[in-house]
Amino acid sequence: MEATGTDEVEKIKSKFMSAWHNMKYSWVLKTKTYFSRNSPVFLLGKCYHFKTDGMYTALNSFHSYLAGALELSTDGSNFDKINTEISGNVEEFRKDFISRIWLTYREEFPQIKGSALTTDCGWGCTLRTGQMLLAQGLMLHFLGRAWVWPDALDIDNSDSESWTAHTVKKLTASFEASLTAEREPKILSNHHQGTLKRSCDDNEKRNEVYHRKIISWFGDSPLAAFGLHQLIEYGKKSGKIAGDWYGPAVVAHILRKAVEEARDPELQGVTVYVAQDCTVYSSDVIDRQCSFMDSGKADTKAVIILVPVRLGGERTNMDYLEFVKGILSLEYCVGIIGGKPKQSYYFAGFQDDSLIYMDPHYCQSFVDVSIKDFPLESFHCPSPKKMSFKKMDPSCTIGFYCRTVQDFEKASEEITKMLKSSSKEKYPLFTFVKGHSRDYDFASSPLHEENNLFSEDEKKRLKRFSTEEFVLL
Repeated sequence: MEATGTDEVEKIKSKFMSAWHNMKYSWVLKTKTYFSRNSPVFLLGKCYHFKTDGMYTALNSFHSYLAGALELSTDGSNFDKINTEISGNVEEFRKDFISRIWLTYREEFPQIKGSALTTDCGWGCTLRTGQMLLAQGLMLHFLGRAWVWPDALDIDNSDSESWTAHTVKKLTASFEASLTAEREPKILSNHHQGTLKRSCDDNEKRNEVYHRKIISWFGDSPLAAFGLHQLIEYGKKSGKIAGDWYGPAVVAHILRKAVEEARDPELQGVTVYVAQDCTVYSSDVIDRQCSFMDSGKADTKAVIILVPVRLGGERTNMDYLEFVKGILSLEYCVGIIGGKPKQSYYFAGFQDDSLIYMDPHYCQSFVDVSIKDFPLESFHCPSPKKMSFKKMDPSCTIGFYCRTVQDFEKASEEITKMLKSSSKEKYPLFTFVKGHSRDYDFASSPLHEENNLFSEDEKKRLKRFSTEEFVLL
């Protein structure tokens, strides 16, 4: 009877905290974000320019407000004077950013095993940023970097008053088709047009299936492969429980275990490697890529490489700025799990000395992703945020995706050159070395562990990460 009473108290406490956090974290999308017209914007390896040498260079202070709308530093009378080339790049960027999968705090989801929690508000943000990084890796794997969500520009921010989604569509009507590769060449015969349309339709249907499938893997239910419930179960092996704070290094190991344990046949072609002590052992990575799938196929696997690092001591060292910018400009990059002290963000790009990120600190209602045609809007962010690099917490995890062994070898060469050129000190931030970890007298983590999700060596490393890292809420 006493236990029942305690459970009721915990449920009431949980509901109260949920209400408080819902109010606290409902303001994320209400602040405006401005982008300079004069500097390129990088987003996960893609570069966008909002500047042109056309006849309207007199517009010296062009800013874009990407919260489902645009806002200029000039008044609305200059609307028709905006150069189409600038507008096209703005819209391409908006489409690209909104198409990334956004995972945030949720409430009223099924109760987490071993707790009374039905929300992760206030404590789950690093798990959410880890999910976003993994989701981007899976999007590259199944959809490719060129994919954009066809309905991206239909997301409208209800808080925007000066620009509506309808106005934006009207602005971009003349070049929208060319940006999305949907305009059919006029020279094609009717037969070829019909064949192309069927091909496009089939491709769009396939992409939509994978778009929904990827999101469903991150659903807030016990059965979702990379959902919060599963990640917390793997976190228990490192001494973490629901409601605890997770650092980006611990989350990297949790994600690796989640991918290893995933049983969906679609996921058998992907593996995750976590760098040991800021070192990527090339032979260990290639061994993972060449390991047999459950089906017995010998095809190589794609690999998502996670590198936990520190960008300084108590504060981020500004000497690392150019390196971080270089990483985010690579086609292999799937983002950074980081943030500022007590808040975790998913960094996906930059402009000048500011990082562009998605913020998980926005409390949304539970969405049942097992339902056919579940709503997608809440999984796509209408508004990017910017933060000065100097405010970044030094503890973070960098992610890369390589589809083949050849991609990995090429990526390691490019990143090594970048590490050497950006390092002012004797030792780079992390390194790629030939051979296996065991060749350097380090305990090698087995690829498959039957009885324990984490080896003893991993447990010690995770414990050390947990005590050394700054706490990220």
